[in-house]
Amino acid sequence: MKEVRSQKPEARSKKPKNCLVFLSLFTVYCLLFAAFYGCAKPVAKCTTPEDNPPHHYARGMEFLEHGKISDAEAKFERALYCDEHYSPAHAGLAMVNALKAKDQKEPGYRQTDTNKGMDHLKHAKKLANTKEDEFAYHVAGLRVYTALKTKNWLDDAEDHFKDAAKLNKKVDERKLLYYEGVEAAPYFMGIAYLEAREFQKARDKFSEVLNMKREGKWNEKADKGWKRVDKIVRAMGGITLGDVGKEIAVMESVNRGDMAALLADELKIDKLFAGRIPVKSEIDKLKAEFTPADMLNHHFKEEALTMMKWGIRGLEPQYDQTTKAYLFKPDEGITRKEFALVLEDILIKLTGDAKIATAYFGQEKSPFPDVPATASWYNAVMNMTSRGLMEPELSGEFRINDLLDGAEAILAIRVLRQRMNIY
Repeated sequence: MKEVRSQKPEARSKKPKNCLVFLSLFTVYCLLFAAFYGCAKPVAKCTTPEDNPPHHYARGMEFLEHGKISDAEAKFERALYCDEHYSPAHAGLAMVNALKAKDQKEPGYRQTDTNKGMDHLKHAKKLANTKEDEFAYHVAGLRVYTALKTKNWLDDAEDHFKDAAKLNKKVDERKLLYYEGVEAAPYFMGIAYLEAREFQKARDKFSEVLNMKREGKWNEKADKGWKRVDKIVRAMGGITLGDVGKEIAVMESVNRGDMAALLADELKIDKLFAGRIPVKSEIDKLKAEFTPADMLNHHFKEEALTMMKWGIRGLEPQYDQTTKAYLFKPDEGITRKEFALVLEDILIKLTGDAKIATAYFGQEKSPFPDVPATASWYNAVMNMTSRGLMEPELSGEFRINDLLDGAEAILAIRVLRQRMNIY
């Protein structure tokens, strides 16, 4: 009995030791397992050569350039799917949402898109790992504020431009995806100044781009921008424009409604023509025969009716096959040949010289390769170019079917004022 009692403590002492060994081994195994999988690289989501963040970002920027907002958004989203920490993709989405907000009419939706854009801009800044990423972030910031036009937006855009300019000598342009050169920053600053109606500053920035490199991705765009702003500056020189004129001056194309407003506000057509009629009772009888259906609630209704009242050729109501009615079509763009007809008619009415309408009839050869001497608008084109109201291209073409831009319209109005001594 004593032997049995003496062996029991030994049996009890072996069991805890075995448990400790098992627990120790299990702990070591768990630590090794955690260490192995914790240090292992995450599985790549995008494995094919062309399925990578830089590729999707560059393609997204190209889509953005061509106004394909949805396609651009899809590309930037794919870039983030491949790498959620890819800063340029966030910069791209910031621009996408800013452009969406710009086109939103409903304030709530606009604010939602604005907030998304700003959030992506913050992520682009936080995740920027290289100088090239920083440059892309600052140019994106410049473009975002230009699109949104929030309070003090121009100051914010200028701050981003200055920060981008500080990176000029630190950036490897070969690694600047899409932008390809640091001159992209002054180009987009030029666009910002143009949007802010700071025409001289815009012209300076476009000139800066042209002076930075003889050739580059942004040279052709900057050259077009410089010529456009230079034309605006020339058009506005020596002429006091009203609010309508200032807005039209920067338009890339002028529509029929804009033209009616421009002639009514800047040339004071109603007052000008009424001054040519000595009997007041005759003036009181003049009025538009009807109000076109598409002008009933239009913000330029009265201006359009004034053009109809005086029968301005080139701005008459047009028959619409769909509605079977005569419409003013205020949103339809004015071509250069149509503008020539408008100006010629105004000139005839102001001078009372009906011979102007047939001055160039019968000519066999046209000085313009795109304006046949037999064309119905040939006489108007010749009248406008011979009087310096409109200019042909250096190539000799008049660009008859090109849409009239705002600067051309204002420049012609300015010359007409000077020729007719209208103030």
